[in-house]
Amino acid sequence: MRRTAVLACLLAAPLGAQQPSPAPGPRFAVRLPPGRSTEPLTGRLLLMLSTDSSAEPRLQIGDQENTQLIFGVDVERWKPGTLRRLAGDAVGYPLPSLRAVPAGRYRVQALLNRYESFHLASGQTVLLPPDRGEGQQWNHKPGNLYSVPRWIDYNPGRPVQVTVELDQEIPPIALPADTRYVRHERIQSKLLSAFWGRPMFLGAHVVLPQGFDQHPEARYPLVIDHGHFPSDFSPWRETPPDTTLAPDYSARFDLHGYNRIQQQSAWQFYQEWTGPDFPRVLLIQIQHPTPYYDDSYAVNSAANGPYGDAIMQELVPYLEQKYRGIGQGYARFTYGGSTGGWEAMAVQMFYPDEFNGAWVACPDPIDFRKYTVVDLYADSNAYWSGGPWKLVPRPGHRDYLGRIQTTIQQMNQLELVLGTRGRSGGQWDVWQSVYSPLGTDGYPAPIWDKRTGAIDPAVAGYWRDHFDLGNILTRDWASLGPRINGKLHIYVGEADNYFLNDAVYLVEQRIRELHDPIPEIEVDYQPRAEHCWNGDHTRANAYSRLRYAQMFIPRVMDQIRKRHPAEVDTLSWRY
Repeated sequence: MRRTAVLACLLAAPLGAQQPSPAPGPRFAVRLPPGRSTEPLTGRLLLMLSTDSSAEPRLQIGDQENTQLIFGVDVERWKPGTLRRLAGDAVGYPLPSLRAVPAGRYRVQALLNRYESFHLASGQTVLLPPDRGEGQQWNHKPGNLYSVPRWIDYNPGRPVQVTVELDQEIPPIALPADTRYVRHERIQSKLLSAFWGRPMFLGAHVVLPQGFDQHPEARYPLVIDHGHFPSDFSPWRETPPDTTLAPDYSARFDLHGYNRIQQQSAWQFYQEWTGPDFPRVLLIQIQHPTPYYDDSYAVNSAANGPYGDAIMQELVPYLEQKYRGIGQGYARFTYGGSTGGWEAMAVQMFYPDEFNGAWVACPDPIDFRKYTVVDLYADSNAYWSGGPWKLVPRPGHRDYLGRIQTTIQQMNQLELVLGTRGRSGGQWDVWQSVYSPLGTDGYPAPIWDKRTGAIDPAVAGYWRDHFDLGNILTRDWASLGPRINGKLHIYVGEADNYFLNDAVYLVEQRIRELHDPIPEIEVDYQPRAEHCWNGDHTRANAYSRLRYAQMFIPRVMDQIRKRHPAEVDTLSWRY
């Protein structure tokens, strides 16, 4: 049996999986009641089954080991007052299909993630879920319809149809209020609106330095804290911790009362920020969700549009003008972790003169020879490794002791259930939306087949040339090196949960081979540290991950002292 045949067998019958008897036909139907819409609706219809009553089923779906069941189908022009049925072959997670659900007692819930039409500047039209202030979270998105969970007794051998009704709607999200120190901004982007064919917006949470009103002559450096969609600036707390807060438990860190630890850390940052010795800067977190994800990755891309230029040419100048930023590259800095770590490195490289330093913590893959654990250029399959007679599933997430908790195939199976054509809002789909060329259908070209894991080498080549930061660093070093040397600082834990340390190893190897100029790039590791380690060797990761600003902003001051043009403002904001 050849390797391809072995793979086909594994995909058809996962190891250890029982093969249930085929169900005779559809067992579930969802009704869109009249009055919920005056127009037919399009979107992804999701059906969830749960044996756990601790929360709604829509809040129990994910990569965690105790995830509940979910199934999905696309619906187009669904008329109010009619039913849509889910057949036995409806794709599912973690079970492969609705047909595989065994008899039992379940809480059933349905949800419609609503799509709208976007008429791209390319002339193509795509159907996507617009962000509605929630950061592209399908189970929290305002306007999405869902049903009230209820218990059912399900028996696939009995031809009884279960009907649920989408009679609930997720309400709008309240906007955060301004405070003395935190301001909230939102602007319409001309660049993005032109690309997407409708008004598109960028937002920011701005933390003003202590003494901002008392020093009207001062102009300030700008620090961008990159990361996932922030509903408000975090971590930040202007009142003491809530002493009545019931302590929770963090399984990740094995800490009781981690919610209290987070509140205490946020309160401490506020006290430090407003104290006499903390550096005076403008600190911002950006809201730039796309129709594909909670975050654009702050770069220009074929499927998402010119988010990098929109941020740098529209949002940043607007904020610097309104809040007295210095407005020059020597006084702009960025940092972030995970998604924010990749963004910090990318914007420093793609806009080399617009930033004077990037602190890059636990970055998403910065070398696609280790796209987590996949070599996009040498491997033919993302889900399986091995030889002609043995195939091994590739891991997707591990705990601090190395125990595998999910595989890449399982993570992508969930995304396939949540949305076809890269519309899941999940991590693998967002990378694809950022790095891929635009497909002929207007959606991002798939890097691999979601069902089989077969990698498309042509798409991988496009990724290498446009977004493989390690490759770009090496390829363009002669011109890029003089502009970014001394500005990159990269940190990662050697037990990163998503194996992100592997790509950093490869980039460090590339750095050692660079010359003319000799690279001045900091790379640092922490043994046994998990995801989000930021270079702090003095604290456990559970605590250091709450202190990015305290870690990096003092280093911003050192960078300005070392690297600034002659005869520029380095004093007005030092009070």
